Amino acid sequence: MARRYDPERRQRIIDAAIRVVGEKGIAGLSHRSVAAEADVPLGSTTYHFKTLDDLMVAALRQANEGYARTVLARGALQDPESDLAAELAALGSEWFAGDRTGLEVEYELYLAALRRPVLRPVAAEWAEGFADCLALRTDPVTARALVALIDGICLQVLLTGVPYDEGYAREVLARVIG
Repeated sequence: MARRYDPERRQRIIDAAIRVVGEKGIAGLSHRSVAAEADVPLGSTTYHFKTLDDLMVAALRQANEGYARTVLARGALQDPESDLAAELAALGSEWFAGDRTGLEVEYELYLAALRRPVLRPVAAEWAEGFADCLALRTDPVTARALVALIDGICLQVLLTGVPYDEGYAREVLARVIG
């Protein structure tokens, strides 16, 4: 039987992995569950991603890239005349608007790096890239502190189920900015 040319298959597999993690968590992620979700043969998932770690790296990188695009789209973050704390707090509101599944998936994959060292460089890429962006408006140490604070606020909201409070975020971010 001739192979079908399917240039989108790898991307469909990554998208399916993200959906599986969103529905079942990391524990529900397997080559078989992703193949079923992507509607591809099981061999396709193992062809493109030899291990589940490889698949999680690709999924986390894709999630990170989506959030990086959101950050870059907020041009005011680079505008020295804008209120950085207010812009970052508004960014949090944007992340929490509507369905939280994407944010939950990103953090679940991000935290999976605790047990899966192969994910650590990808998790670090996000934090370093975001800090580099913020360092254009403040010093590098403050930029890293802002990233840590934003991560902490997001995790608290996700774990406790309380609504995101943009006013609170703006106030605590402003305190770190000084």
